[in-house]
Amino acid sequence: MRFLFLGDIVGKAGRRAVQDYLPDLRDELKLDFVVANGENAAHGFGLTESTANDLFDAGVDSITSGNHAWDKIEVIGLMERDDRIIRPANFAEGSPGKGGAVYQTPSGHSILVINIMGRLFMEPLDNPWEALDRLLPPGLPGDYGLDAVLVDFHAEATSEKYTCGHYCDGRASLVVGTHTHVPTGDAQILENGTGYQTDAGMCGDYDSIIGMGKEECLARNTGTIPKPRLSPAEGDGTLCGVFVETDPKTGLASRCESVRVGPRLHRAVPIVD
Repeated sequence: MRFLFLGDIVGKAGRRAVQDYLPDLRDELKLDFVVANGENAAHGFGLTESTANDLFDAGVDSITSGNHAWDKIEVIGLMERDDRIIRPANFAEGSPGKGGAVYQTPSGHSILVINIMGRLFMEPLDNPWEALDRLLPPGLPGDYGLDAVLVDFHAEATSEKYTCGHYCDGRASLVVGTHTHVPTGDAQILENGTGYQTDAGMCGDYDSIIGMGKEECLARNTGTIPKPRLSPAEGDGTLCGVFVETDPKTGLASRCESVRVGPRLHRAVPIVD
């Protein structure tokens, strides 16, 4: 099975990048499934029904989120009625929506998508490791009828993201970090077969400060204006993500490679047969 994970989609520039580049990537990489983190898709903060539909129409199959999951109140009802949108599984018990879901692809594959949020320098949520153990298969994905298992670990600290990678090693096809909006250069397959990248980066305008307009961020960070309102940069967007191909028997990663398409960053698109 071949799938693509797209990093945090930031505002209109990020949505345009997905709309511009994903349809061709689906064909070029012969993708069975696409997952994207959409918690910043609606003007940089949260997700709405219209922005979710933009992503689905462009070829995204499932949307994960993170600490901005509830920024747009309408998403609560949307999560309740649309299983394609999930939120971190370690939100408090009784939170709207689901923290993971199994999807069947048109090609007949089965993929489990899990969303978890870290706690270092983040909100004090429930234990992420207990949430993972509730949702992950206890062994090889293939032994439990799954062609792939993807974990979006939405976290600030690189050490906590690596911890998640090794914690899931051998039980997930991919553990990928989101939240920091900067693509890391450490795409790899861990010792027991789990693909890993510390952060997938963002889909958005890289002539920015992690997707937000430079001037407002500079004013905030240098202290010249107290807490100016931030808005997403709206120049040409770049798509960033991670491509994974799984072993048909185990469901673990046989390939794990970065994907980057668009201006400013070096292009990276895997070659597939």
